[in-house]
This record gives sequence, C-alpha cells and structure tokens, in this order.
Amino acid sequence: MLRAIAGAANQVTQGWMPLAEMAAAIGAHGEAALWAPALARNPEKLAQIQRRWAEAQAALWSALLAGRSPDAPQPRAGDRRFAAREWRENPYYEYLWRSYLLAARFAAEAVEAAELEGKAKERLRFAVRQWVDALSPANFAATNPEVLRAALASRGESLARGLANLLADVRAGRIRQTDESAFEVGRNLAVTPGDVVYENELMQLIQYAPTTPEVSARPLVMVPPCINKYYILDLRPENSFVRYAVGEGHTVFMVSWRNVGPAQGGFGWDDYLRLGVFEALRVAREIVGAERANALGFCVGGTLLAAALAVMAAQGEDAVESVTWLTTLLDFEEPGELGLFVDEQSVRMREATIGAGGILSGAELAFVFSALRANDLVWPYVVNNYLKGGEPPAFDLLYWNADSTNLPGPMYCQYVRSTYLENRLREPGALVCCGVPVDLGRIERPSFVLATREDHIVPWRSAYRSLYLLGGEKTFVLGASGHVAGVVNPAATDRRSYWIGEAGDYPQDPEVWLAGAKERPGSWWKVWAKWLDAHRGGLRPAPERTGSARYRPIEPAPGRYVKEKARPQGG
Repeated sequence: MLRAIAGAANQVTQGWMPLAEMAAAIGAHGEAALWAPALARNPEKLAQIQRRWAEAQAALWSALLAGRSPDAPQPRAGDRRFAAREWRENPYYEYLWRSYLLAARFAAEAVEAAELEGKAKERLRFAVRQWVDALSPANFAATNPEVLRAALASRGESLARGLANLLADVRAGRIRQTDESAFEVGRNLAVTPGDVVYENELMQLIQYAPTTPEVSARPLVMVPPCINKYYILDLRPENSFVRYAVGEGHTVFMVSWRNVGPAQGGFGWDDYLRLGVFEALRVAREIVGAERANALGFCVGGTLLAAALAVMAAQGEDAVESVTWLTTLLDFEEPGELGLFVDEQSVRMREATIGAGGILSGAELAFVFSALRANDLVWPYVVNNYLKGGEPPAFDLLYWNADSTNLPGPMYCQYVRSTYLENRLREPGALVCCGVPVDLGRIERPSFVLATREDHIVPWRSAYRSLYLLGGEKTFVLGASGHVAGVVNPAATDRRSYWIGEAGDYPQDPEVWLAGAKERPGSWWKVWAKWLDAHRGGLRPAPERTGSARYRPIEPAPGRYVKEKARPQGG
C-alpha cells in the first residue's frame, strides 16, 4: 500500500526535475531565461546536483519505507505550512512535504551553480524562490490534508465559502490579509488626539495635543513614507510611536500624504519636497515659535527628508536641529529585492506611460511588496481564505498594509531613476532637486540612524552606509525583526531587542561594527528618546490648544487625506 501511495506522490513531485525543465517552467522573464544556458556551460556540476538529488530522494523513500526518521531538510523556523499532524502521521503527506523541501534545496543549489553575475543572479534567485513557494503542496487542495479534512467535516461547505471569498477578493482586486471590518481609521487606528492645522494639494499637517505639563521648545516633525499611510506610526494606542513621542513631552507634527488621484497625477519629486517637507518644517516652526525643528523620516519619507535638508543646507537655511532616520535608504548600491524590479527597460516603460502625468496604482505597489514575502503575505491567505473557506484574523498592521496609496507617475519615475537605477543621491552634486545640486554631507546635524536586522526592503548594511554620507555626529542602532515590526516595537512591552556599539565608533565594514556591538533586550524607542532629550531646546508650558492665530485647526486628526482609499486609475 505504501508503495502505491509513493507512486502517486512521485507523480506530483516529478514536476520538480529535471532541472532543465524547471528552468523552462520559470519562463523567458529577464535573466531567468538564461538559467538553462548558464547551467549547460557547466554540465559536470549540473550532473552532480541531479545525482545528489536522486540519491537524496532514494534515501528519503527508503527511510519512510523502513519507518525511520529521514535525514532530510526541515521547515525553517516560523514556517507553519506543514505543522498539522496529518503531514507527519500519513506517509503520503509526509513524503510530499519532505520531497518538496528536498527539491527546493536542490533548486537553490542549481541557481548558485548557474554562471551568472550580479543582478542577473539575484533576479534568478528571486524568480526561483517565487516559483518554489508557489508550488508547495500546501497550496493545492488535493495535496493539503488540512483542506481535505475541512471539506469532509463541513460536507463541502468550506470549499463553497472559499469560492465566495475568492470571488469577493477578485472584485476587490486583492487578497484579504485581515478582518477589515475590525478596524477603522479614526475609530481604533490613528486615534492619538490632535488636529489638522495646515493642508495643501499634497499633504495635511497634523499637530498632536500635548499630554505633559511642559513640552520641548522645538517641535518634532515626522515625515512618513508616501507609498504607505502615516498611521503605521500611530496604530492602536498600545503600538503608537506618535503617542509615545507625545508622552515624552514633544510637540509632534505629522505629514499625512494625500492618496493622489488624477488631479494630482502631474506632481513630481520636487513637489513632494516643496509642498511636503519644506512646508511641514516651516509651518511647525512657525506655530511653535522655534528657529529649528527636530525632524524624523521613515523609509521613503527619510529619503525625501534627506533631499530636502540637502537643498536647505545648500541655500543656507538652518531649520533643523537633529534628524532621525528610520529604516531609510540613502545609498542604493545594494537596495535589496526591491531593486530587482528596477532596470533601464522597466523605468523607460514607466516614463513613456506615466512619466509626464498619470498614476501608479497603490494596488500594484501593494502586490510588489507582498511578493517579496509571498510565504508570509500571499500563500497563507490563499490557503486559509480560498481552500479552507476561513476568514483572516484581525491584525492592525496587516490592515495598514492593505490600505494602499497611489503615487503620481512623474514622482515615481524620477524617484526610481535617481535612486534605484542611477544611485545619484549619494554622489555630491549628482542629483539636482528644486534647481539645487544636493550634497548629503552638508547636512551637518546630529543623526539617529535606525536599521532593522531582518529588513528585506532597506537592508541594514545599506542603511549603515548613511553614516558615511551624512555630516554631523551619528548614532546607529540596529533593531531586531523587519522593516515595519522592527520600527513598531513599543517601549511598554519591551519585546525583541536591539544592538548598539560604542558612540562614534563606526568602521567602514558593517559586519565589523556588528561583531563589536552589544545586544540589549527591549525596545530601541527608549534609546531614541534619551538621545532626543539633548535636542529639545529647553522646555516651555504646554499649549492649551493646537495651531495658532494664523494656522487654526481645520479638522480633528486623523483628517480626510488618510481616509481616502486608493482606486484603480487610468494610465
């Protein structure tokens, strides 16, 4: 009986080999099409990989026949695809997942054996990983015992619910990752009290109400990414970085970028500097009555902030006391997997279609970010929602992740060409913003640079390079976890950890720095708060109300702009 089961299982897994067929399955997409020819140039290595794969499959089969625990790859830490008991108690399913992991391992070896260099090899790694992740036996009803158990137990109702979920998501144009009915911006997300005190065509500026008797003399202006909504920094109260900063006695201002539509489709990079960063700093300083502000930039918001501050430095404007950089790229030499989506051909295509005006859909951006972590952000929801007919749980961070934003075509094209494609921001004078050649070295202000160790969007070693581009004193902290969870690490819970080294001691090699840094438990928020204390500019009585005689409150926070939903746009 076991042999019959194995024969059926082998029919499923045969699609993984030979390796040449795997290359063909990926298709002629860029460098992936070069895989088979690259392997063919080294036939001995290819033969070795195929031989070892066959030997490993035979050993796996023999161990399962003999009832022994096979010496085979195990799921990585946190991989829950094969956690159900049926995957181990039923020989058929055990063979399926173990054979799959073997095939995945040897597919990765075949990629490394291909004689390709640089970005071509990186793109091949990405393409093969996407293909391998998609073909997991957990992703198909016929080979997932949990799906079959749910279908039998519900007499097929789980499959009917799954079909209804699929149709609903097709209409919405995205996969639901959370119970969206559980959250509402302004009701249980982005609820830190405050008011919109200024707005223009591109952004609203929120001033938050104080919670301490005295506040810093200098305002703290936060510039979030424009490719996401600002409330990642103001999720539920227990996770809110904004609420924490207000509680530390800072007068916090937040830029809330508009979810642009066709009327704003002509905005470019310089418009985001002029109407966004420059105006936010000006208005905040004027309301508070301070010569300088403390500034904070997160992700693309940090890149915008860097360009703006470099322009201001070139023009002799002394408006900022200190700068906090949260998971920000300034040197795009090694931009991580996002860089794999950017090449001359793709940028030219975008420039031809939306470069002079138009919209890059937020849904498209959201798909790209999800694809970077398909095993976390795509396939678990396909299995749960469509195959099992389940509903995703309520999770505020994933609600934010799905609340996508559009970008103006000219801004997007200028951004990816200047940074990901040509990496001009790091070269003094190579990039011109608002008519001014920018030089990051002229930003002679104390900087707090945070990177996160598992960040797949802003690799921490690339963020570390900012230390050698910026002027002024620098403090570098490496947080645990990834691009978002590493930033949203509340001080009250003290989860995770961070690494910090000797002040001012930053060797060129980030690995040398890490070897000498000390890991400390808890949140980096406390380290940052202590650092920012030195840049308060003294204390003053907390204002009784937000705004000023000139800048009267327009509406309560979170304002209208953050509530606008991205809709598919023409062009």
